[in-house]
Amino acid sequence: MAGPSPSPWTRLLLAVLLGVSFPGEMANRCKRAQVKSCTECIRVDRECAYCTDQMFKERRCNTQAELLAAGCRWESLVVMESSFEITEDTPINPNLQRSQVSPQGLRVRLRPGEEQHFELKVFEPEKSPMDLYILMDFSNSMSDDLDNLKQMGERLAQVLSELTDDYTIGFGKFVDKVSVPQTDMRPEKLKEPWPNSDAPFSFKNVISLTENLEEFRNKLLRERISGNLDAPEGGFDAILQVAVCTRNIGWRPDSTHLLVFSTESAFHYEADGANVLAGIMSRNDEACHLDSSGTYTQYKTQDYPSVPTLVRLLGKHNIIPIFAVTNYSYSYYEKLHTYFPVSSLGVLQEDSSNIVELLQEAFNRIRSNLDIRALESPRGLRTEVTSNDLQKTNTGSFHIQRGKVGTYQVQLRAMEAVDGTHVCQLGEEDQKGNIHLKPSFSDGLWMDAGIICDVCPCELQKEELSARCNHHGDFVCGHCVCSEGWSGKTCSCSTGSLSDIAPCLREDEDKPCSGRGECQCGHCVCYGEGRYEGPFCEYDNFQCPRASGVLCNDRGRCSMGQCVCEPGWTGLSCDCPLSNATCIDSSGGICNGRGYCECGRCHCNQQSLYTDTICEINYSAIRLGLCEDLRSCVQCQAWGTGEKKGRTCEECSFKVKMVDELKRGEEVVEHCSFRDEEDDCTYSYTVEGDGAPGPNSTVLVHKKKDCPPRSFWWLIPLLIFLLLLLALLLLLCWKYCACCKACLALLPCCNRGHMVGFKEDHYMLRENLMASDHLDTPMLRSGNLKGRDMVRWKITNNVQRPGFASHASSTNPTELVPYGLSLRLARLCTENLLKPDTRECNQLRQEVEENLNEVYRQITDSHKLQQTKFRQQPNAGKKQDHTIVDTVLTAPRSAKQALLKLTEKHVEQGSFHELKVAPGYYTLTADQDARGMVEFQEGVELVDVRVPLFIRPEDDDEKQLLVEAIDVPMGTATLGRRLVNITIIKEQASGIVSFEKPEYSVSGGEQVACIPVVRRILDNGKSQVSYRTQDNTAQGNRDYIPAEGELLFQPGETWKELQVKLLELQEMDSLLRGRQTRRFHIQLTNPKFGARLGQPHSATVIIGDPDELDQNFTSQTLSSFPHHGDLGAPQNPNAKAAGSRKILFNWLPPPGKPTGYRVKYWIQGDSESEAHLLDSKVPSAELTNLYPYCEYEMKVCAYGAQGEGPYSSSVSCCTQQEVPSEPGRLAFNVVSSTVTQLSWAEPAETNGEITAYEVCYGLVNEDNRPIGPMKKVLVDAPKRRMLLIENLRESQPYRYTVKARNGAGWGPEREAIINLATQPTRPMSIPIIPDIPIVDARCGEDYESFLMYSDDVLRSPPGSQRPSVSDDTEHLVNGRMDFAFPGSANSLPRVTVANAAYGIHLSPHLSHRVLSASSTLTRDYHSLTRTEHSVSATLPRDYSTLTSVSSHNSRLAAGVPNTPTRLVFSALGPTSLKVSWQEPRCEQALQGYSVEYQLLNGGELYRLNIPNPSQTSVVVEDLLPNHSYVFRVRAQSQEGWGPEREGIITIESQVHPQSPLCPLPGSTFTLSTPSAPGPLVFTALSPDSLQLSWERPRRPEGNILGYLVTCELAHGGEPATTFLVDGDSPESRLTVPGLSENVPYKFKVQAKTTEGYGPEREGIITIESQDGGPFPQLGSHPGLLQRPLPGEYSSVTTTHTSTTEPFLLDGRTLGSQHLEASGSLTRHVTQEFVSRTLTTSGTLSTQVDQQFFQT
Repeated sequence: MAGPSPSPWTRLLLAVLLGVSFPGEMANRCKRAQVKSCTECIRVDRECAYCTDQMFKERRCNTQAELLAAGCRWESLVVMESSFEITEDTPINPNLQRSQVSPQGLRVRLRPGEEQHFELKVFEPEKSPMDLYILMDFSNSMSDDLDNLKQMGERLAQVLSELTDDYTIGFGKFVDKVSVPQTDMRPEKLKEPWPNSDAPFSFKNVISLTENLEEFRNKLLRERISGNLDAPEGGFDAILQVAVCTRNIGWRPDSTHLLVFSTESAFHYEADGANVLAGIMSRNDEACHLDSSGTYTQYKTQDYPSVPTLVRLLGKHNIIPIFAVTNYSYSYYEKLHTYFPVSSLGVLQEDSSNIVELLQEAFNRIRSNLDIRALESPRGLRTEVTSNDLQKTNTGSFHIQRGKVGTYQVQLRAMEAVDGTHVCQLGEEDQKGNIHLKPSFSDGLWMDAGIICDVCPCELQKEELSARCNHHGDFVCGHCVCSEGWSGKTCSCSTGSLSDIAPCLREDEDKPCSGRGECQCGHCVCYGEGRYEGPFCEYDNFQCPRASGVLCNDRGRCSMGQCVCEPGWTGLSCDCPLSNATCIDSSGGICNGRGYCECGRCHCNQQSLYTDTICEINYSAIRLGLCEDLRSCVQCQAWGTGEKKGRTCEECSFKVKMVDELKRGEEVVEHCSFRDEEDDCTYSYTVEGDGAPGPNSTVLVHKKKDCPPRSFWWLIPLLIFLLLLLALLLLLCWKYCACCKACLALLPCCNRGHMVGFKEDHYMLRENLMASDHLDTPMLRSGNLKGRDMVRWKITNNVQRPGFASHASSTNPTELVPYGLSLRLARLCTENLLKPDTRECNQLRQEVEENLNEVYRQITDSHKLQQTKFRQQPNAGKKQDHTIVDTVLTAPRSAKQALLKLTEKHVEQGSFHELKVAPGYYTLTADQDARGMVEFQEGVELVDVRVPLFIRPEDDDEKQLLVEAIDVPMGTATLGRRLVNITIIKEQASGIVSFEKPEYSVSGGEQVACIPVVRRILDNGKSQVSYRTQDNTAQGNRDYIPAEGELLFQPGETWKELQVKLLELQEMDSLLRGRQTRRFHIQLTNPKFGARLGQPHSATVIIGDPDELDQNFTSQTLSSFPHHGDLGAPQNPNAKAAGSRKILFNWLPPPGKPTGYRVKYWIQGDSESEAHLLDSKVPSAELTNLYPYCEYEMKVCAYGAQGEGPYSSSVSCCTQQEVPSEPGRLAFNVVSSTVTQLSWAEPAETNGEITAYEVCYGLVNEDNRPIGPMKKVLVDAPKRRMLLIENLRESQPYRYTVKARNGAGWGPEREAIINLATQPTRPMSIPIIPDIPIVDARCGEDYESFLMYSDDVLRSPPGSQRPSVSDDTEHLVNGRMDFAFPGSANSLPRVTVANAAYGIHLSPHLSHRVLSASSTLTRDYHSLTRTEHSVSATLPRDYSTLTSVSSHNSRLAAGVPNTPTRLVFSALGPTSLKVSWQEPRCEQALQGYSVEYQLLNGGELYRLNIPNPSQTSVVVEDLLPNHSYVFRVRAQSQEGWGPEREGIITIESQVHPQSPLCPLPGSTFTLSTPSAPGPLVFTALSPDSLQLSWERPRRPEGNILGYLVTCELAHGGEPATTFLVDGDSPESRLTVPGLSENVPYKFKVQAKTTEGYGPEREGIITIESQDGGPFPQLGSHPGLLQRPLPGEYSSVTTTHTSTTEPFLLDGRTLGSQHLEASGSLTRHVTQEFVSRTLTTSGTLSTQVDQQFFQT
């Protein structure tokens, strides 16, 4: 209940406490917010308030405490008030045997960001009413299960009576959709699919919930089984109807609802029938569709529901599922049941004989779990339920004890923002609503919840054009809001008129407002949001006195250029405490009575080395330094030497006494000995007494010094003489010996006036005017310009911060940093090298990177080079035309010196491996400094030194860099001006652009992620930044649509929104990827128009389930609650893998005094709430026991006495690979007794990227021991985990093993032994995918038995005795065939060919590999013709008869669509198939398609009109088996219909002997089609004619009457010519005249049969003119292989021949197959046939893996 309103004093006290509890955090947020009104202010944060006091002069938007402290009156404060009221609260009565909650209703209103906590009590009785509904699979395979269930009525009733006294029981049955391909649609099968069975159906409610057990048994006994075709069943349709049809089923409102789902098969779910049902069925509408008999009626029009839909609906209707499944289908439901908060899963025996025991166990398990969920919650409100007493399960439910009241803590939170949008900017439905907080078994609590987004009352009472605002503005909430063109506190200043700047000028200054503000109406308005103050903005509040580098010692604030200290502190920099606490000695006095306390420190009356900070004498320290203190006085008094000799010797406070012997060490306080510097002798003395000599004390000194033997002083004059003699000799050589003179010139002392140095000593740059990130600094050479001089230089960044570079380099030596490297190559620069996409540039880039990688790979942990580009360097002397390469090498920070030495070594040698470079030039750039070398060639006076400037966003406003010339390693020059100072001034930005926060969370159900980008305006103008998305665990085009572009802020704009479209997570992805959190990043870059990037300029977008996002938000909120105090976030986190299960993680300590660190790490993609925590006392940690080859994210925070600080930014690191585990189950699809398809699953632990699999198989005996060697097959395409093995020995057992390989090596193998003859063959519900390798079990050993995938071409070496595959695409069973043709010594070697392709997804543009041969013919055309005719008797029938020649225009009108490019048939059953095609090209938008079909021998014509142009497939039913149909497809646009694509197809299947139109049940069905003519062979006869020949089709449809040949230009543009060739022979020929040279022609050949025209064979050919010869040659696409032939032979070449025959589906495999052939053939036209080659190629499909027999 709401309490009484607090008094103003109570509110003031609360505000002060809040201000103390959150030091500066909330206040800064309220202050930082760029708000323009009262409403905007109070929406920033729940602690923000607004002051409407007209006399208030401070910032009006702040916390209550700050506003009150600044003088705002309490009655002038505007705040939001939240409310909480319980509207219905009936106490729980345990005597009522039903589920109850308390309270039942409440009303709550919260401010954005505010939380409300309350308790919820839930009571579950020991025995409550129960409704049990049994939903059973009625397919034929469950017949024995039904029989057992009929006999278990009594036992089931007994179990229910033990659980409750009030129960009902019901029964329903399901099979699948009564449609193709799930059900056999033949009329007789629709009546009775199996003997003594009911007609197929989808779902039927047989027995509604009833208390009459006898009625239940009687109705159940009358039920019969039904049946369907495919293995997965339609149980999801049934579950949904049971949930939503509450009245039909009979669910009672106050009972426990249990649904038993019993099956032995998998399940269909939404969109899983996309291969045959795409575009046909709409989504399920989640409504009840049962007729009066209880039968589901919408199975034909609506798709299956999805898993999330079932989870939501069952929860909404209080239904708890119990899955009772057989062992065969257990794996499917094991994961499915985890999606339900409360559910159970049990294994049925094959005949369901244990169903009662299974249900009893499930009842007990379910009754102990309770789930509480918030339903129908608005987006702006989040609810979380916890309990202090009850334990939570993995699914989020609670373990409860029935019969007792459970207490739960509920947290209701109003979000501040949703998807980056403030909650008050959302729609009303997202701000308020009725939330249903519902436990599993009861109705629950209804919460009328909402978010307070009211407008400030003062804004509703504004004075328009108020006199208080000089009638130039509105008076709103205590201040003036000026109209456009006016400014000032009272709107008295016109912004359009010129302002008098004289009042804004200080004496002796020419800039108004000291250059730190603007003059408005005679008053200065300072820049910097409070940084500058004063009438003339003359005070900089960042320039007050500092203590230890800290402004005002962090004990005060800077105002008007002076520190205003906090209470208890004083001094210019607030560094003096007023308290004496630091001056109190051990006895409680002040400074031990020997001094006074000032500024918190003791000032002693008599300073001594032996007094501490509180003037206390340290006698132990006296003894330690006694000898040294007395030394100088003893030396001057005893010997008259030392630093005090003379008058200062009289100042000594003691006297010395010379003695002959000194006492022993144990008799005195100290025994001292020192060396006298003046005579190098040692003297000794002792100290007696208490060790503190006074004025009358005496020190005993030994009379005799201890002196060393005399030195050899006489050698010094001799050495001087020899040096003078050597100088004289050198002078004589210089004067009289030219050779010596040249040698001496190399000495620096002899090179007079030869000097190098920088031209200038200082440069000042403005960052906004800089065009590049480097500066060309001139260096001059003066004096003698002969010879070469090389100068080494270095540049250091941020020299205004002492020790900055050295600190950064020493803290984390293993961190990887990019090193920039520049070298001058020994080759001239060309224009093409400056263009990055030219061939010359790419070749040189590859050469440079290969050689430099070879050299730098000896640097540990270095990476390959990247970002390589080329340039020229002006002002580089005689080598300025040479190429300079700039590249980037990533290596550890500690490798800098090694990199420098290695680079200098190879530059001096002039080569990096095989790459030649010019000596004397290099630049190596690290992150904070750079080193390099430049060269002065002979006669060169000036050279530019190109130095990097290290431009960073975090640079100071005024940054200093220092360039230094180090030395001259080669040459005779001396260094002149060595240093250059560079100052870079960062201009005041017009705006700072950033994200509001570094992370944003969006729900997976959202369609668009809206990310706000804000600008803080400093100087009103426009600003622009670029943005770009980047993948993390979310992938572009799968989870979201990648986006990039630019954001332009116009003057006055402070907020923009980035929108990234999200893609819906598919059902399959949801099941396979689980609840993985998906992330992607958005980067802001490239600020323009004076903008600057703020922090954060990178944001992470998290896509996840709403519940998971709630959990993440709560955990983040709780973790951020402790005060940060003085601790910051650890800097520069870095991670590196140290093995397959270990990561080394280190960082830089944050500001402050941390006592330890807390590391949080988790698997990338998982929720951060599942992270592990690790404590460390040092700034590094070793993460162990990790998963191999797994990406981890980690971050760290520091903690200390002040609490826990903020976490650092997260970094990711991947552990190294480890060998994989054994592959998953081996599955055998038995095609026949000698052919099997072997498939396997990916290893459960891949531990890396799988690169290959090795399959071994071999015969075994009765004891399963190998017979002979195992054959091996290497599958190097790891995604294709299938293998088709043929020609196995019949009725023989084989042993199969499969193992996987990754980057770490081969893993263990999975083994299976199977005899194909003992395994059943049956139709498949999921197709064999032919995109697999095919192996002949009876061919060669080892890996030679492996044939390539059907879309690859395997070339055998010349002379190979084993071509790879058969010679045509229609005979691919055994996969190998040798060619053996009679021939002479001129026969061509055998040429390898490859399989044809089968596939599902087809590309309209296929790349074909073509092999051909051509020759230069030296004989003239007439002799060739004679040769041809002279051998005609030995060849097949010569030229065909030209019966007709006709022409037609092949051009299409503009806008008319072309022919559909492909026609694909997929058999769905013996009487139905799916027809698919690809969209044709068209200049205009398509309007639809027309599909026509009829029997090939005539009959009724059927036409299907498809108005949707995106639908490119249709299902055709009720076809006749073993009958050929012709299909025609064409497209329509606004301009009319296009040409049609035609295909002929036959569904072959076994039929009933008495009914030839009725297929046998369960029989296989296959597709067949007439084949195309054989490969086209072209023979050049003259420059304008050729001969075309082809072979007879292998499988024609009917008797061949002749052929239709079409010739047209390959690129169109001219009419096509057709030829009709009569006759039917094994090989036909046609001579085509009237062609042109160097023009490609397209030929098509079709067989004309008694049944019509068959598919086309197509080929493209060009007659090319040949240099140096009178006769042309045949050409084709680039890449053809050409071989010269003897002069008496003509050239024969084929190119790209393909068939357009329809692509078939084998009824056994039910998979789409694509058949296409392309090839090349070479023939010599001689007196005898020699050899022929054929190449076929094609395209493969994706594959779907399905297990049918498993070991």
